[in-house]
Amino acid sequence: MMRHLLADDDLSPAEQGELLALAAALKAAPFSQRPLAGPRSVAMIFDKQTLRTQTSFSAGIAELGGHPMVIEGSLAGIGTRESVPDVARVVGRQAAAIVWRTDAQQRLEEMAQHAGVPVVNALSDDYHPCQLLADLLTVSEHKGQLAGLSVAFLGDGACNMGSSWLLAGATAGMHVRIAAPQHFQPDQGVTDRARKIATTTGGSVAVDDDPVTAVRDADVVVTDTWVSMGKEAEVEQRLATLAPYRLGAELFAHAKDDAIAMHCLPAYRGTEIDAEVLDGPRSVVWDEAENRRHVQKAVLVWLLGAAG
Repeated sequence: MMRHLLADDDLSPAEQGELLALAAALKAAPFSQRPLAGPRSVAMIFDKQTLRTQTSFSAGIAELGGHPMVIEGSLAGIGTRESVPDVARVVGRQAAAIVWRTDAQQRLEEMAQHAGVPVVNALSDDYHPCQLLADLLTVSEHKGQLAGLSVAFLGDGACNMGSSWLLAGATAGMHVRIAAPQHFQPDQGVTDRARKIATTTGGSVAVDDDPVTAVRDADVVVTDTWVSMGKEAEVEQRLATLAPYRLGAELFAHAKDDAIAMHCLPAYRGTEIDAEVLDGPRSVVWDEAENRRHVQKAVLVWLLGAAG
C-alpha cells in the first residue's frame, strides 16, 4: 500500500521512532543514502510563503541524489485552472514523490489519492508534521529522550503547530500541555485523537488557559507566531487576546532550569516571544531549522522504501 505523510498520526509510535533514528543517522552521514540518484525528481509545490521548507527540502533532495522540481502554486492554478486529481495524475508521472505546502488538508488528501507516488504535507492549515519531526529530533538531541518529557505549547493552540504537537508529542510518549485562551484552543477531535494515542504510549494531553500551569516544571516550552498565514485580518484582536501567553523570561522561569525554548520560525521578537529567550542560551530554534533537512530526508527515504 502506498504510504504518505499527511498528518502526524499517520505514523505509529514505532514508525515515528524509526524515522527519527534514520534522521539522526542521515545527519551524521549526509550522503549515506542516495535513493534519488539518477537524478530522480521530487516535486515541491508551494501555495504559501516559504523559507525553511523550500531550502531544507531542496538541500535534502540534492543530498539524496535527486532533483528538486519547484512548482509555483499560483502559476499551476491547482484547483482553479486544473483540478487537484488532474494535477496529481500529471505530476505523479514526472516525480518520485510530491511535497506540497498548501492550505486545506483536503487538497493533500486528494493529491495522495490520485498521484500514484508518496505525498508529503509540507504544511497545511491543519498540520505541520515535518516541522514536528524536526522538533522531536531537536528535543532528543538536547534531552537524550522523548518519552516522559513535559512540553508546554503557548498561545494559539488551534493552529497547525498546536495540533501537530498534540499528535506527535503523544505518539512520542510525551506529556503535552497546551495553554491557550478558550477560542484559541485545539480542535476537540484532534485533542481526542491525541488522548487516545497517549493511552498507548504513556504520554498525556492537557488543554488549559493558564500559561503558568502549562510551563511549570516543563522540559520544553514552545511557541509559534500568533498571526499565521491567512489570519492577517485578525492581527489586532489576536495580539491583544494572546498577550498573556508571550514567552518572556518571567514566564520561562517557571519551567525547569534546564528547559529549552522552541519556535518553528518566523519569530516576531516582543510579540509571541521575547528576544532574550529566542536569542538566549536555552533557545534551540536554529537547531530546529537545520533539522528540517535531516528529518525530511528520512521521510523521503522511508516513504520511497515503502513504495518499493
